[in-house]
Amino acid sequence: MNTKIALITGATSGIGEATTLKLADNGFDVIIIGRRNDRLTTLKEKLEKNGTRVLSLCLDVRIESEVKSAVENLPDEWKNIDVLVNNAGLAAGLSSLQEGDTDDWNRMIDTNIKGLLYITRYVSPFMITREKGHIINIGSIAGKEVYPNGNVYCATKHAVDALTKGMRMDMLKHNIKVTQICPGAVETEFSIVRFYGDKARADNVYKGFESLVAADIADCILFAVSRPSHVNINDMIVMPAAQATGTLFNKKL
Repeated sequence: MNTKIALITGATSGIGEATTLKLADNGFDVIIIGRRNDRLTTLKEKLEKNGTRVLSLCLDVRIESEVKSAVENLPDEWKNIDVLVNNAGLAAGLSSLQEGDTDDWNRMIDTNIKGLLYITRYVSPFMITREKGHIINIGSIAGKEVYPNGNVYCATKHAVDALTKGMRMDMLKHNIKVTQICPGAVETEFSIVRFYGDKARADNVYKGFESLVAADIADCILFAVSRPSHVNINDMIVMPAAQATGTLFNKKL
């Protein structure tokens, strides 16, 4: 079977779900990872109805033992992973450093940095063995600049930026591509999570301009993974037309 396999973390919503659907529509079989088993099941059933082979893994990327066990125990027919999309990530809170909630800090660091590292550590050897593969890291405009009260979240995304560059160096001799996609404002569950479920406050973030949607980033990922074998997209910053920096918007309120 020559169908390519993509593994997507954070596949149950937002960019992860949109990317899963986009890659499946373009001939990939998919391994979907998330913490919400009900959503994984719904997505799996939807994809299988359209003829896509799906393996769902309910786990928390923050817990190394869960990642290690799940990846090392993949059925042989699922180990030839062609594309890894490190999408799982979040922001928690928006406050000054001196008023920050350390639980929020740990949640962001454990998900955005450690989760990405754990998945990559255990999946990349499969790619190295085959001397082929493509790793996509979902960064952020917050990994290119810092904005007020974004301190730790921005730090985690700066870490993703640095790790992507380091991966590119480490994977170079193994013929493995590494790409970072850095979105600006994308209307997903991102702000709802950041503001602890306060939908009104989250909705206000996207008022007055047309934000990106998850499918826009999925399109960028498909573009990157569909380039010819000699072409690698190292880094891509994708912004709404109405956004110039992390904090500068052309809002019509």
